[in-house]
Amino acid sequence: MASVQKIDYITPIKTYLCNLQQDFCAHFEAEEKEARFLKDAWRHSEQGGGLTCILKEGLHIEKAGVNFSHVVGSHLPQSATENRPYLAGNPFEALGISSVIHPRNPHVPTTHFNVRFFISYPKDADKGDDPVWWFGGGFDLTPYYPYEEDCRHWHQQAFEACAPFGKELYPRLKKACDNYFYLKHRKEARGIGGLFFDDLNHWPFETCFAFLQSVSKHFVLGYLPIFQKRKSHPFGEKEKAFQHYRRGRYVEFNLLYDRGTLFGLQSGGRTESILMSLPPEVSFDYNWTPIPGSSEEKLVTEFLKPREWL
Repeated sequence: MASVQKIDYITPIKTYLCNLQQDFCAHFEAEEKEARFLKDAWRHSEQGGGLTCILKEGLHIEKAGVNFSHVVGSHLPQSATENRPYLAGNPFEALGISSVIHPRNPHVPTTHFNVRFFISYPKDADKGDDPVWWFGGGFDLTPYYPYEEDCRHWHQQAFEACAPFGKELYPRLKKACDNYFYLKHRKEARGIGGLFFDDLNHWPFETCFAFLQSVSKHFVLGYLPIFQKRKSHPFGEKEKAFQHYRRGRYVEFNLLYDRGTLFGLQSGGRTESILMSLPPEVSFDYNWTPIPGSSEEKLVTEFLKPREWL
């Protein structure tokens, strides 16, 4: 029987993720008239690197980022070993795609997508210990205006991404997403959730990889129809101001809690690429309260609380 150490985990995942990045860029460029992604290759401080693709000032997309990274390091950062402290300091490789779309129209939600693969190698290669690998990722939706049919569509696609892998998976990963994208200091959710998974390696490698691909496919199926339906919806200064206010919550979460941000900074990643998820315009209004009976109040009081959408 061949040793696990001789299995090439990296090549199929890297090939898939690079193709996925191209597909995502093509999907979002198709929603624009002229705006195109700027492609910026970079090298990691130790070994590896990535390709950051940024689209700015589009007709319908204010800012979009699709970032691929393949980082090779000598010491696995603490942010990646929360559930496996015994791996801290091991040599590692990490591959992933991270994408954030900040639409111009406030009736279109912001969305975030991420999938990643980690492999940790033994410190002493001569001992013959097997590497430890795992997958993580997910997607979530941050609406600014409350459209129940959009939220149901989003969660239907999340359900279908999980369905071939077990009926218990969607409710478990939905709950994990609700718990993760939560601003503890404000006691409020960032958005209406989706899927979140980490430390996935309890299935065979091929099954875990297939699940990552299913999540990637259903992200597009979930978001693009919403984007296309809402991108030309009329809006004014009031709606834009509320979008900027809610984007402030997005910034707070990414800078205070997001594990991907912490891992990127702790592993010596490229700061410009790590922070590409931040919106281009944002406001922090002091002690803002919604007008009673308004759509803004409905979003805050009914949509930004964990609930069953299906």
